[in-house]
Amino acid sequence: MKALWHGYIESSLILKITVALILGIAVGLLFGKDAAVLAPFGDLLIRLLKFLIVPLVLFTLIVGVNQTNLSSLGRMGGKVFIYYVATSALAIITGIAVSSIFDPGTGMTLNTNEEFKTPENPGVTSVLLNIVPENIIKAFSELNLLGIIFTAIAFGMAISALRSSQEYKQLGESVYNVVSGLNEATMNIMKVIIHYIPVGVFAIVAEVVGNQGVDTLLSLGNMVLVLYAALIVQIGFYIIFMLLAKINLNDFFREARTPMITAFVTQSSSGTLPITLQAAKNMNLSKSLYGFSLPLGATINMDGAAIRIAVSAVFAANIIGDPLSFTDILQVVLIGTLASVGTAGVPGAGIIMIATVFAQLGLPMEAVGLLTAIDVLVGMGCTGLNVTGDLVGTSIINKSEKKNSQGNEG
Repeated sequence: MKALWHGYIESSLILKITVALILGIAVGLLFGKDAAVLAPFGDLLIRLLKFLIVPLVLFTLIVGVNQTNLSSLGRMGGKVFIYYVATSALAIITGIAVSSIFDPGTGMTLNTNEEFKTPENPGVTSVLLNIVPENIIKAFSELNLLGIIFTAIAFGMAISALRSSQEYKQLGESVYNVVSGLNEATMNIMKVIIHYIPVGVFAIVAEVVGNQGVDTLLSLGNMVLVLYAALIVQIGFYIIFMLLAKINLNDFFREARTPMITAFVTQSSSGTLPITLQAAKNMNLSKSLYGFSLPLGATINMDGAAIRIAVSAVFAANIIGDPLSFTDILQVVLIGTLASVGTAGVPGAGIIMIATVFAQLGLPMEAVGLLTAIDVLVGMGCTGLNVTGDLVGTSIINKSEKKNSQGNEG
């Protein structure tokens, strides 16, 4: 048993996750809904990852702020925001283009008796106000990532000011050392949790495959295939961007594949955040950059969800036999991009975004109810792309920051 345990520990994480995926699919197909008995093991993985979100984001960002100056932080923040908005718009255009070629939903009929009540869209203003938490403890307990980011930056700047002052320099250094130590302690906990990831992945995949089966894929398979085709095209754009930035693709995907697969299985960008931050650290990216960009991206950068909006809109329009006009397409791009930010961090965000766009275009809400049947299958791919986009953007901006610093030195 001891030799077996050591063999498991020493095996590469990606190998263990790949085996877990294959075994999970096999068990799910073999046992069907009975595979739900494994659900607690999957729930435990998600709980462990969420358990680390607050300390990881808080301590990583505080340490990161203290390793850079305010002008650099502001410049990086501007680049991150522009990247997230631009790639969200690109994702919607990609989704429309791919779905317009394959026309998902053509020939299908809609059950107009089916009612579906969509959650209320909180709107962009509410999300922006939510950046400043009324109560820090409440922001932590609700995993309000925007609020946690604001708190970390505020305290990080305050500690930096203490370290720069003559009167409180020693006190500032002491506080910084404590936070830095807590950050390293959190990373050590992360190393232990990583060993459990394959077990959780196996349980989640087995449960999902057991519950979904092949019936759902057969009934709405065209929609699922078109969406995944659009996701692959978007990844192609990421690869082009990284090649232009002269980023080594082998090095990137060697580290990025673990958070990509974890996000795919867990369907949670925020839940995958500890793994994503670890990957950025392994890539030797700037801590002050990834400590800010990745938590923000997990909240507002939803390229996968943007593609989902576009494909769903074309799907619904084809069902009612009224294909989208050019004006409709422009509305999808504009409203979809804004909706992907306006529903940040809200449970069921994908459904809210789709409903928002459908309401604006006059598409039937019954189609939203139909799309919930494949919510899990679609959500897995979209979440995987969301996390991939966050890491791609962070890597590209990190490269540009290095060039900027070298230019200043020159």
